[in-house]
Formats: sequence, structure tokens, C-alpha cells
Amino acid sequence: MMEDVVSENDDKPTARPRRYDCDVLVVGGGIVGLSTAYALTRARPGVRVVVLEKEACPALHQTGRNSGVIHSGIYYRPGSLKARFAAQGAAEMVKFCAEHDIPHEVTGKLIVATERDELPRLHALAQRGRENGIPLRELGPAQITEREPHVTGQAAIHVATTGICDYSAVAAALARLACDAGAEVRYASRVTAIDRRDGVGVAVRTASGAVLRARALVNCAGLHSDAVARLAGDAPPARIVPFRGEYYELVPSSAELVRGLVYPVPDPAFPFLGVHLTRGIDGGVHIGPNAVPALAREGYDWRTAHPRELAATLAWPGSWRIARRHWRYGSGELHRSLSKAAFTTAVRRLLPEITEEDLRPAPAGVRAQAVLRDGTLVDDFLIDEAPHTVHVLNAPSPAATASLPIGREIAARVLVGLAALAG
Repeated sequence: MMEDVVSENDDKPTARPRRYDCDVLVVGGGIVGLSTAYALTRARPGVRVVVLEKEACPALHQTGRNSGVIHSGIYYRPGSLKARFAAQGAAEMVKFCAEHDIPHEVTGKLIVATERDELPRLHALAQRGRENGIPLRELGPAQITEREPHVTGQAAIHVATTGICDYSAVAAALARLACDAGAEVRYASRVTAIDRRDGVGVAVRTASGAVLRARALVNCAGLHSDAVARLAGDAPPARIVPFRGEYYELVPSSAELVRGLVYPVPDPAFPFLGVHLTRGIDGGVHIGPNAVPALAREGYDWRTAHPRELAATLAWPGSWRIARRHWRYGSGELHRSLSKAAFTTAVRRLLPEITEEDLRPAPAGVRAQAVLRDGTLVDDFLIDEAPHTVHVLNAPSPAATASLPIGREIAARVLVGLAALAG
């Protein structure tokens, strides 16, 4: 049991034995945090869960600003958490959407090689998909045209299990279901301080001055996950380096040029999938994203900069090592960000009929990419544990697709810790 003693000169809530306000505090009201709360209430009815979200509503950042794709799991290293959870999560997400009347559709997608030198990578990707148990077909040019008459390519992979959905609606449903089972979601509750006592639990203070005590804390803070880990007194092995993904959309008169989802062959050295075409649940066609460094963790355009966050990114050695290692790739992404003509040229590799007039700007997103000190881009979900604490330190795409099994995995780890504390 915990009692908080907070002096005016302290920046952390300190803990002495008293009572708990809840069993588990979840920091972050995106789809992963809400899935964790939902999984906890299902795994142990009666467990007291409080979700702290700094915004006024859920899913305003990565969850609500992605392309809405239900990924199949074809891209990810066999045996990785991404491969396992994406394939499992895709099937569960379709079922969840159907059960809760959330707009979705299983459309399938094409991954298209537009140049001959991409063919070996395409075939290697097909082999990886088979190793991950993903049903797929390899197609020739005529079969590409049959599925997407306006797309050109040397060869393609058709992945039938890919789909689209409204992830903001999924997050809202998870919040509702968790609350129906006794959880609480507190909005406008930014965490400013954390005190953790081994064998006791955690005390968290929010920007409003409220202090909550819990047996365990789950950090699902996304773009701010490394900062929350440091508040808890931990030293995460990676830092979040934000990359903005910029989108265009086809004007309505050109939307008929794309029937479904069309992707390029990804560069295996980088975790981004390249500029792709996505017909969403609203019938519109989004094109993108490219990937450029953001000047703030929530820097959705070039005008938005946060000097302290930018300084922290630049101070991390991994940031400079990324720049040196991938400068050629990065310069191309930057060029497409600053030049609509260059972006259009990239799109025309897949969709030759497109002109600049067919594209209009669409809302951007920011990817929370964990980067190690040596400049390695963390290519799998990264979940770290400390006393009374589980940190989700890397959960970019396909985390939305995989959110249901990720939530169960996190919940299982938390409950093991609670059982140990009770024992």
C-alpha cells in the first residue's frame, strides 16, 4: 500500500505504504494502450485499470494518422514478434471489426516490382511470406493489369489477407469495452513524474497535480515512450527518433485509377514500405507516405518544431549514425517532401497516368521509430520490463494491425508481475 508525500521542491511523487488507487496504470490512450487495458479486464475480471491519456480523446497520433491498412505480416523477419503478431492480429482485427460494426474490408494488395533489378527482392519477399504462413500468389504483367488496370510492373505478389479499417473507431471500441468491464480512461492527463519503489509499486503525478498509486505501470506512450521510461528511472536501450510520413490523396476524378492497395518492393535496409497507394474505407485513395525527420515528436509539418525535443534527438548518437548510413536514401525522401514534382515521379513508377494536378495534400503522420545508440533502427516490437513496469519502447507499423495480440502479451507480463508481488 502506498502513501504519497510531495513537497513543493520535489519534482517526483514519493511513496510510503498506503492504499492503491488501482492495480495497473496504463500510460497512453492509443490503440496499444487501450488494447492492453481491454486485455487486462478480460484476463482478470475485477482488476482495476486506469488509462492516462494526455489528449482530450483517444488515438490522435499514430493510431489515428496511419493509412488504415490491416497488414498481412509478409514483410517481417520470420520468428519476430512483428511476423507472429501481425499475421495473428490481422485475422483478429477483421473479426473484431465485424463483431463491433466497425467499417473494414479485406481487399488484398499487390506488391509490385517496377524494374527488373527489383525481381530478386520480390522473390525473396515471397519466400519470407511463405515462411510466415501468409497465403500469396506471384503474378506476371498481364495478371497485374487484370487486378489493377492502370498499374504497371514487371511482376507482383498478391496478398489476399490484407485489408483496411478505421483504427480510430477500433480504439474507441476498445476504450468502451474496457470501461464497460470496470476500467477507467482519464483524458487530459499528461504524466509529469513517476516514483517507483521496489516491492511496493508506483506513484504517478499528472500535469493537473493529481497523484495515482498503482501496483504496476504499463508505458504505451508511443512517441513519448522513451521519455516516460526515463521518468520511471529506467535507461531504455533505444531513443525515439520521429519520422514524419507525408501523404497526398488523389482528387476524386482520378480515384478510379486505383482499385485497392498497391505497394512497391520495399528496401530491406530501411523499415519504411515506400510510397504506396491505398484505397481507404471512405473510397478515397491515399498516396504515401514518404519518410523525413520530424522537428518535433508531434511535428506533422515543417513549421512545427520543438527545440528541446529536437536537441534531444540530435544529442542521441544513433541519430547521426542513421544520417551517415542512410544519407542517400534520406536525401531522396527529403527531395520528395519539398518537391511535389519529385513525389509525383515516385508515384508514376506504379501509376504512370498520374500528374501533379491529380494529387492534393493529405494529413501527415509521425512514426515513433526506436533507434539504438549505434544507429540501428529497431526492426521489431520492443517490450522491456523493470520492477512493477512494462515499457513498450518500439511499436510502429504494424502495431495497429497487431494491437490485439500485443495487448494480450503485455497484459500477461503485467499479471505475472502482480502475482509475484502478491506472493
